[in-house]
Amino acid sequence: MKFTETKLKGAYLIDLEPIGDERGFFARAWCQKEFEAAGLGTRVSQANMSFSKDKGTLRGMHWQTPPSAEAKLVRCIRGAIYDVIVDLRKDSPTFLQWIGVELTADNRRIILVPEGFAHGMQTLVDDTETYYQVSEFYTPEAEGGARPNDPAFNITWPLPVTTQSEKDANWPDFDPEHAAINITTGGN
Repeated sequence: MKFTETKLKGAYLIDLEPIGDERGFFARAWCQKEFEAAGLGTRVSQANMSFSKDKGTLRGMHWQTPPSAEAKLVRCIRGAIYDVIVDLRKDSPTFLQWIGVELTADNRRIILVPEGFAHGMQTLVDDTETYYQVSEFYTPEAEGGARPNDPAFNITWPLPVTTQSEKDANWPDFDPEHAAINITTGGN
């Protein structure tokens, strides 16, 4: 695996390094030793999947607060998504900055979303499926969220929204003073 840190400290793009032959290829998408060698956390508590039938479906922005803050490894296994993360760590020099990356079944790219980040995605094609591993168990009382069009983030989504949950559409405005997450940016 090839790890490339983004402009948001602790957030990495991970590209597979396939070994191919006449059958196709083989590649590792997770290796505890390689993650440890890169100085990244290796705990996986849960694996989740989401399926969206319509192009333009928007999910997010979601996070969990400490002590249940979670890191995520997100990959699109069918179709294509525009995946967005926002740094919510109070002490981070990139506080409230975001990046968006295209993850597709064809590029097989993975994004590592660190603890203290909001995460959301928009499907770029119909019948899209994502698979993601998370470092903590889902904890409803630790759940946080913001509207994908929240003015605090000013995210530019690539498509008009066709489908979105009522819950995601109705989160209150993000309050940087009270909703930011106290996670240090020194480690991963």
